[in-house]
Amino acid sequence: MSMKLPLLLLHGALASEAQLKPLARELAGTYAVHPLGFPGHGGRALVPELFTMRQFAAEVLRYLQEQQLEAVHVFGYSMGGYAALAAATQAPTHFRSITTLGTKFDWTPATAALETRFLDADTMQQKVPQYVEQLTRLHAPTPLPNLLQATASLMRSLGGAPLLTPDNLAALEVPVQVLVGELDKTAGVDASRRFADYMPRAQFENILNTPHPLEKVNPDLLHSRIARFIELAEAGMV
Repeated sequence: MSMKLPLLLLHGALASEAQLKPLARELAGTYAVHPLGFPGHGGRALVPELFTMRQFAAEVLRYLQEQQLEAVHVFGYSMGGYAALAAATQAPTHFRSITTLGTKFDWTPATAALETRFLDADTMQQKVPQYVEQLTRLHAPTPLPNLLQATASLMRSLGGAPLLTPDNLAALEVPVQVLVGELDKTAGVDASRRFADYMPRAQFENILNTPHPLEKVNPDLLHSRIARFIELAEAGMV
């Protein structure tokens, strides 16, 4: 039996567990690493009515049950961080700690409209054709327009009815580390700090000179922040 602490890794929107491979390699020496791919991503079947944040949170809990993992540490990037916290508000005993990076917390109809305005296949094809090609390969056989549509719909429903609220976060007794890049226009430093303040056992850090994309974040820094926070949580110091 491995005595390594289990660490669940959750990817961001329009990505797959491949996004987490470099981080998984880095952390596998110390932890029993479990990268989880969300439905509809990376070639997993896309069922529009199951492509919701509520379902992604349920998927996290289902995975823990399937793998017989009683309580895990989690690193969630962007959307993955939101799904982890949404799952933790429902079943807090399954989580030993959660580190989020670049997670957008402040969902309203207006912020959802801003986030979804570029999620159109034709617009993207004109502006970022290489990215479109990359996404098309990553998510095959799911047609990219379908995935973009489902992602926009998920964001709009979060805008109308966010799963994370000041009230349910204030009741969350799980140690949480909220990391956000200083230059992250998606998550936003102020909103991230505000939501971290709602949680009784949260720590907040603004990472200097760092934008939203995961590959732009210093990997050594990220690795050390995750490891340090897990140690603090295990020692009951958060």
